[in-house]
Amino acid sequence: MIRNIQLTKELNWINIKTNDKLALGQFYETHEIDAEIVDYSLDKNERAHLDYDQATNTFVLIFNVLNRTKVAHHYETIPMTFIVKDNTLLTVSNQNNHYICEMMIKQVASKEISSLFYFLFSSLFLVVDSFFPYVEAMDQDIKRINTKLKEKTTKQNLLSLSDLDTGIIYLVSSSKQNVVLIEQVKAHQIFRLLTETEKERLDDVLIETKQLSEMAQLSSQILQQLSGTYNNILNNNLNDTMKILTVLSILMTIPTIITGFFGMNMPLPLEHNVFGWGITILMSAVLWGILAYILEKVIK
Repeated sequence: MIRNIQLTKELNWINIKTNDKLALGQFYETHEIDAEIVDYSLDKNERAHLDYDQATNTFVLIFNVLNRTKVAHHYETIPMTFIVKDNTLLTVSNQNNHYICEMMIKQVASKEISSLFYFLFSSLFLVVDSFFPYVEAMDQDIKRINTKLKEKTTKQNLLSLSDLDTGIIYLVSSSKQNVVLIEQVKAHQIFRLLTETEKERLDDVLIETKQLSEMAQLSSQILQQLSGTYNNILNNNLNDTMKILTVLSILMTIPTIITGFFGMNMPLPLEHNVFGWGITILMSAVLWGILAYILEKVIK
């Protein structure tokens, strides 16, 4: 699906929503864009980066955006393609990142577009800003799961903590890539051609992206600390359980040895004593108590 929006008399924005390589190739061919970018645009694992073809004046930006649909109980990020060519902004979206285009459409309706790069940077600002509610929601989930784990360390709660950790890792990695990408734009030759307003907007995007990266890293560190803490707790619980079982197994050898001794088919002390059974029980209890006292002192 191709949507053409007239930003101003001179400026145009065209979005194509597709996962079809052939359709995207024809779309790029129509707008005289290198076919190599087709693979970039459809690769869900593509890293954030920029390309600039000076001969055709084509500026390509691959930017990480949030996939709002959870995958295996956690959020992931996916790349989205932005292309500035002459007086046209081209974007490539799919069902997982098309919400960005809806945000951009609202921006077109609410603000006057002065240039394509200002519109592009404003759109990137919206992309970054859309991450924050989900990072904050993850922080709330961390607090909620931490409270549950304090009450009872269950497998389900630990799996929920693991899902959050996986999602945060995606956010940390993607936000770092986006920071590097914005810094590359500032170091690129095209940055010198931007107006002061466009440069200021790009700076806003960089500040917001760095803030997102720091928030995601902080959440990741908290998750790592929690995971390490509960891992130590589980290990200590296991050690305590093994310690108790070891002590019990040692203590149970006392009555086993004594009853085994007096159970032999041969003349034994106390075999004709009417109180022999009680005496052997008393012997077992005394030896059991002495060994228990010794083990308690040793274990402490």
